[in-house]
Amino acid sequence: MHISRLLLAGAATASSGFLAAIYRAYRRDIRKAKARVSTGSSIVNTECGPIEYASVGEGAPLLVVHGAGGGFDQALDFAYDMNEAGFRCFFVSRFGYLRTPLPVDASPDAQADQYACLLDSLGIPKAAIMGISAGGPSALQFAIRHPQRCSALVLLVPATFARSGAGIHPSSPSVTRLLADTVLKSDFAFWLMIRLVRRTVVENVLGTPYQVAKHASPAERVRLQTVLMNILPVSRRRAGLFSDGVVVSSMRRFDLERIEAPTLVISVEDDRYGTFPGAQYTAGQIRNARFIGFATGGHLWLGHNAEVSTAVCDFLQRSVRNRSTPDFVR
Repeated sequence: MHISRLLLAGAATASSGFLAAIYRAYRRDIRKAKARVSTGSSIVNTECGPIEYASVGEGAPLLVVHGAGGGFDQALDFAYDMNEAGFRCFFVSRFGYLRTPLPVDASPDAQADQYACLLDSLGIPKAAIMGISAGGPSALQFAIRHPQRCSALVLLVPATFARSGAGIHPSSPSVTRLLADTVLKSDFAFWLMIRLVRRTVVENVLGTPYQVAKHASPAERVRLQTVLMNILPVSRRRAGLFSDGVVVSSMRRFDLERIEAPTLVISVEDDRYGTFPGAQYTAGQIRNARFIGFATGGHLWLGHNAEVSTAVCDFLQRSVRNRSTPDFVR
């Protein structure tokens, strides 16, 4: 009996130590995440409401519009290549993300108008815009509603309307509902999911086939891990995530024929969010649009990051930077 009590006490102690180690690791990661999103950005009170943004580099202005689960910090990895290509990047936090509040009207149209108001506040007459994933609808609307302000449009794995009805969709509806109802309500739950059920997160949150991620290069696996960890703190992005869910689930066809800006659209066939058909359709409806498609790589275009970066930089340089029109930020 004495030995049994000792064994139980030892097991309880070991279990407590394990749980304490897990919680310490979580506290370390969440502190880093909160520190990351607490610095490096500013809030501008525009005529369309407050918006959070960060800017990096010098040169022609480029608005970078993040996808679901993002914020101004999500797309900062683009900064180096864009800066080298001669662009000053403005990374915005969309409605409901981080310090940009969610208004009553959180439509892509209203978000696009806020981008124009941000440019007004910054004294920028015209800018290129790059919409990533769920940032695609508002980037499209910016090009449609403010053609005189849009010098070029780039869409990466965009959430767009597809004529066939095969547009963007959750990769697993049951898992998506689980995420929405539980995990996305808690920073700790999301962190634990990253640690314990990585495959589920990679496929159903990042929209990328697990086998593609598993066989990616070391550099691409680091990029994937960075994207995953940069969703934290998810509690400060939750309002935006749910707003994106409403927008994406009710995608309508935009007046693509009105887009005058040169356009580049990039997508991947095995994207588990199904962006490929809509991206193809969108590119086909816009004058002077170019479409680039990859067979594999998932929603993060794993294995093609260098190609995507080069294609975007080359396109923007041809479309914006080499024009004689003085659209540069001084």
